[in-house]
Amino acid sequence: MSSRLATALSVVFHPLLIPTYLFSLLLYYLPPEVFSYPPEGRRLIVLLVFMITFLLPTLGTLLMQHAGFVDSLTLEERTDRKWPLLLAATCYTVLTVVFYRMSFFDHLFYMMMGIITASVYLALVINQFWKISAHSIGLGGALGILVLLHVWLPEAYLLYPIVAGCIICGAVLSARLALGAHTTKQVYTGFLLGFLLGISLWGIQF
Repeated sequence: MSSRLATALSVVFHPLLIPTYLFSLLLYYLPPEVFSYPPEGRRLIVLLVFMITFLLPTLGTLLMQHAGFVDSLTLEERTDRKWPLLLAATCYTVLTVVFYRMSFFDHLFYMMMGIITASVYLALVINQFWKISAHSIGLGGALGILVLLHVWLPEAYLLYPIVAGCIICGAVLSARLALGAHTTKQVYTGFLLGFLLGISLWGIQF
């Protein structure tokens, strides 16, 4: 894989963008009987997810770079990841609480965000002593959530997204290895942990 393609895949499927992709998929791909939100409500939900899970952590990390807390926005060094991951975990926790407390949102939202938030905390804890792949944890968790929803929903709505997700996961994991960002062990351990976390609520019926 060329370095240009590997870099593009790493950027397009950055871990901070995964929640936006997931919620967009749920709100715009699934049939209306699953979620009854009007078009305006769907746009506002996706915008809220994008702002809190991507925009705020990204801007915060940029400020940390200017303040000298991190050397690069790419966070290639393990030591650079502590504060950006903590910021992301805080933002994700806030959104999970918002989804839980406001009756406007479907209860599936806070369950999904709870899993995603847990994956960020997992990355934060492991990062204290080992550089694990955040891309792998995020993508593994997303695929696990899709599999979980596939089991919960009455119809096989998510079969094709799951197949596409498997292809994307394979491509992005290969990209991280091609860029030399992680070792094979870091990539596949991250994916396995993320996937197991994604299906952790298997016994609960939606």
